[in-house]
Amino acid sequence: MFTGIILAIGSIAAIEPKAGDCRLKISTGKLPLADAQLGDSIAVNGVCLTAVELGRDYFYADVSNETLARTTLKTARVGTRVNLELALMPSTRMGGHIVSGHVDGIGTVLDKHSDGRSYRFRFKAPDNLAKYIAEKGSICINGISLTVNEVDGAVFGVNIVPHTLQETTLGDTEAGDKVNLEVDLLARYLERLMAGDSAARCKGGVTEQLLKSSGFLN
Repeated sequence: MFTGIILAIGSIAAIEPKAGDCRLKISTGKLPLADAQLGDSIAVNGVCLTAVELGRDYFYADVSNETLARTTLKTARVGTRVNLELALMPSTRMGGHIVSGHVDGIGTVLDKHSDGRSYRFRFKAPDNLAKYIAEKGSICINGISLTVNEVDGAVFGVNIVPHTLQETTLGDTEAGDKVNLEVDLLARYLERLMAGDSAARCKGGVTEQLLKSSGFLN
């Protein structure tokens, strides 16, 4: 588990094809690896990866076809900058929100503009994720825990303060770029819980019938 508070900006140092998928070498920049161990989870642009080899300032991780299909790692190139976070520990300050590192979909940056010293971004989420995104709720974008300012259908906006622009790759992001999205973990479980006993017979999804049966509609 993670908090969505980025600890360092790293980069893709190497991409090695491996029997149909690939292994990545990640240069870790200032990420503190002194107490990291083999098998630890490290979030790379919001994608939970397992360290299979550790160096002083790098680690290797195997990336499955499932991960390549569902995240922007499939378009990563050597030199691509990435946001990095180590898995949380019991003593970690919970500065963001609960993040699993399991990406739900890929969004698109629609636009950004300055607002004082901050920047406002608008993103387009996949239509099937729109129901999980709420005004003043939390969302994880490329591993960064952010607060949703406004929502219009599948389009939502966030405000990025100068520190976040400097300490993450959002400062490099432009309109048209693709980003990894993870919706609030609690929203996903709430949807499944609302299905009750019928969960074993349905594929998920909030429907009018589900809302009525759960007492939210007359």
